[in-house]
Amino acid sequence: MNPRREVRGGRSALFDGIEEGGIRAAPSYSHEINEHENERALEGLQDRVILLKRLSGDINEEVDTHNRMLDRMGNDMDSSRGFLSGTMDRFKTVFETKSSRRMLTLVASFVGLFLVIYYLTRLI
Repeated sequence: MNPRREVRGGRSALFDGIEEGGIRAAPSYSHEINEHENERALEGLQDRVILLKRLSGDINEEVDTHNRMLDRMGNDMDSSRGFLSGTMDRFKTVFETKSSRRMLTLVASFVGLFLVIYYLTRLI
C-alpha cells in the first residue's frame, strides 16, 4: 500500500464533515439548534414589542395630559382677553370724559404707586 494514500485517507476521515469554515452537523441536531435560536430571537422580539407598546402608551398619556393643559391655558387666555378688553373699554371711557390734565395726574399716581410697591417688595 501507498503510505501517502493512507495519510490522505486518514486526513479525509478526520476532517470529514467540515465545509468551508464550518462543521457539518447531523440534520436533526442542526434543526434543534436553529429552533432554539429562533425561540430565543422570538422571545427577544416579544420583549421589544412589549416595551414599545408600553412606551407608546406612556407617550399617549403624556400627549393627552399636554393637550388638556393647553386647552386650559387657551381658556384662561380667552377669559383674560375678555377681562382686559373690558378694562380697556373702561379706560377709553374715562379718557374721553375727563380732562387730559386730570388723567395725566391719575396715570402718574398709578405709576408712582406701582414703583413704590415694587421697591418695597424688593427690600423685603
